[in-house]
Amino acid sequence: MARKAAPEKEPIDYSILAVGVLGVIYNAILAFINHNLLPLAPSHVVLSEILLLVFSFAYLLRKGIFEADLVPLAYLLATIVLTIYVMVINRSGYVDHLRNVLIIFAFVVMGRWVNERTLKLTFRLCCLCVLIVLVCEILSTPAYVGLFHPAEYFQNTRGVPPATYSDSGLFRGALGFEGRFSFGLIDHRSSSLFLEQVSLANFCGVMVIYLVAFANRLTWLDRLIFVSTVVLILVTNDTRTMLIFTIVSVAGYVIYPWLPKICDFLMMPGIVVVGFIIHAFRPDAHEDDFVGRISGTVRNIIDMDVPATFGLELEKATTFVDSGYVYITYGATIFGLILFWLFVSFYPAGQTPNQKRLCHALSLFMFLNLMIGSTAIFSMKTAGILWLLVGFLKFNEGSTAGIRVSTAQAERTLVGSAVS
Repeated sequence: MARKAAPEKEPIDYSILAVGVLGVIYNAILAFINHNLLPLAPSHVVLSEILLLVFSFAYLLRKGIFEADLVPLAYLLATIVLTIYVMVINRSGYVDHLRNVLIIFAFVVMGRWVNERTLKLTFRLCCLCVLIVLVCEILSTPAYVGLFHPAEYFQNTRGVPPATYSDSGLFRGALGFEGRFSFGLIDHRSSSLFLEQVSLANFCGVMVIYLVAFANRLTWLDRLIFVSTVVLILVTNDTRTMLIFTIVSVAGYVIYPWLPKICDFLMMPGIVVVGFIIHAFRPDAHEDDFVGRISGTVRNIIDMDVPATFGLELEKATTFVDSGYVYITYGATIFGLILFWLFVSFYPAGQTPNQKRLCHALSLFMFLNLMIGSTAIFSMKTAGILWLLVGFLKFNEGSTAGIRVSTAQAERTLVGSAVS
């Protein structure tokens, strides 16, 4: 009796694998170059990110833009219009929000093309790289600093001087301060490959979303790797927000499939309302803790005037690094914030249990983060692979699975013919 042939493995898409992994680790590569080869400047960091985006867009143009890409394309085009409007009305160059949406567009559309094997390998490699460097940082901080020299790197490329009260060589933001929430396992906030604590915390959130949305498609070894990484980050990074998010997500794995899609739309106003309630009880909270950050964001929202909501006070945008809702509004108008809200709420599919877990976890992650931070959730270091996952799950499960244009030439519909 003839033996049944083993199923053929999906080919690895090395282009998506490369841009996904490099998007996470490029900061560490630049830091190593900065100390050991030649000093870098801010332009080198910008150039690195531009090259990754150019490569991503070249990949998408080679594949073609299709009907299934019209929603993210419309979001990108609307953002371009808003960016031009804001720059013209203020007579000032500002492309921060456009850059954020470019990352979302590039990776969410690549997510439609990526196969499961490539996606899993991308997340596995990123997680292992972060885990290995994190273990090194915990076991021997001097060895970690000797590899990357974070303080020197951020001084050269971001203009952030080293802390005067420490000669550890760590980024000043990772040093923490007395009285801050901590498990006390290391004497600073862990940073791993990201060299600063905020991106590592958000990477933890991305790994939690991946586990929530993808756990039943992973091997037990992969689950062990991802869970171990999440736990190790939580007990060394001292991130209050991601600790809360992780605890909610554990329950969410069971609860999310039962929640309707409209919950994603209501997530942002619900979180903002809770923020106003917290502010009502603690209106003068200025501490660098969860309540203090939320109260500060609400104060900034209250202080916004009508011209600010229409992008007429662009020069203030970069001052709201801890108030994401205000940061987006000042830099992209209230319409930019509404577009982001609608895209996060409605673009991810919400049919299968995994899709529902993803869309609910994504909304909570994004809109909760905007209450206590701003730019971190848009960074390519964490946003890239997250939106890659969003695009993959949208077109690989449920009724949209047949839209994967890479599987059948007959299903391809170019934008030009779709519009006509």
